[in-house]
Amino acid sequence: KGQDVNCIINNNSYYYFVLSPDKITTSSNMTVMPAWVIDKYGGSDVLRFTKNASFPIIHYPNEVIVKVHAAALNPIDVSMRGGYGAATLSMKRDPLNINQTGSEFPLILGRDVSGVIMECGLDVKYFKEGDEVWAAIPPWKQGSLAEFVVLSANEVSQKPKSLSHTEAASIPYVACTAWSALVNTGGLTKENCTSKRILILGGSGGVGTFAIQMLKAWGAHVTVTCSQNAERLVRGLGADHVVDYTAGPVEVPLATLEKFDLILDNVGGATESWALGLLKPWCGAKYVTLVTPFLQNTDMLGIADGMLQTGVTVASKALKHLTKGVHYRWGFFAPSGPALDDISEMVDAGQIRAVVEEQFAFSQVPQAFQKVEKGHARGKTVVQISGGGGDDSQH
Repeated sequence: KGQDVNCIINNNSYYYFVLSPDKITTSSNMTVMPAWVIDKYGGSDVLRFTKNASFPIIHYPNEVIVKVHAAALNPIDVSMRGGYGAATLSMKRDPLNINQTGSEFPLILGRDVSGVIMECGLDVKYFKEGDEVWAAIPPWKQGSLAEFVVLSANEVSQKPKSLSHTEAASIPYVACTAWSALVNTGGLTKENCTSKRILILGGSGGVGTFAIQMLKAWGAHVTVTCSQNAERLVRGLGADHVVDYTAGPVEVPLATLEKFDLILDNVGGATESWALGLLKPWCGAKYVTLVTPFLQNTDMLGIADGMLQTGVTVASKALKHLTKGVHYRWGFFAPSGPALDDISEMVDAGQIRAVVEEQFAFSQVPQAFQKVEKGHARGKTVVQISGGGGDDSQH
């Protein structure tokens, strides 16, 4: 295309550097940026603020650079800070195992972003510089606790016009997780959801508060378990029936209710032993859990053995429950710009609202992590990165 190309051959690997003023303009005059990073896995003490984090670079023509206005934290950020999923994510970042162990550092956490596009790769058709966007960032990519982040255009979506950046940052990761679990795995759509009975175990956190609203917008009947002091929140979001898990074992009152078409489990642990008995048998009813041992298996056993163990576990559980007429499934986060497009329309139509529990300034990221670590969430914890979040900016 008339561009100058330098090619370097090193250890039988080919590295191409395209010298093109229209491909990477921002990064040519900016090489570093402020960010919160970790240099090793560990507790809250490993978080470090730096003004010298590497500025993101567009490596593929379908990528965009986003100036981050707000980010949000999720429990996975706390887990990843401690090394959760390190084996699998390292393989995803470096499939040919070219780099040394620890090459992911300094690592930037943060899976939610709302901001403005600064730069587009040559093949990006649906976005332009200056567009306000939101996205859920895959765990193997550098995160949003930084001034800029690079993403694939198919992970990005136009931000809902009715939300500030701070509000918008609270939604993408939990929305994509709930969408993946309920739509991709659970088979629900807005057309087939009417009057279906859905049970959400653990309904007051990020995924639960989003799932309640989406399911109610689609006409489902939603039952939720949460603590007594979260009941007002989940009822305000549309939950039809609430069971307080602090009042005693929830399986007792749940067993007295009409059986369910789908159960979304955000709790895990012992719930598996009794939850599947609450499903309608032989009706295609599904139990979808978001608490899976997949990454834990690969961390402990390595990639090959971990995946084998995972396959054996899920297959045996699925088979066991299939004989009882119900479907057992694992749900996973999946980044999706198209899903966020649909969700953006629902937000602007007033069907889904942001549930922000607490906001922190960029300088308060360690405190934001401590808040998420305590658990018992009532919505999302958001970090204001740069101006443009509306009246809610904390700088």
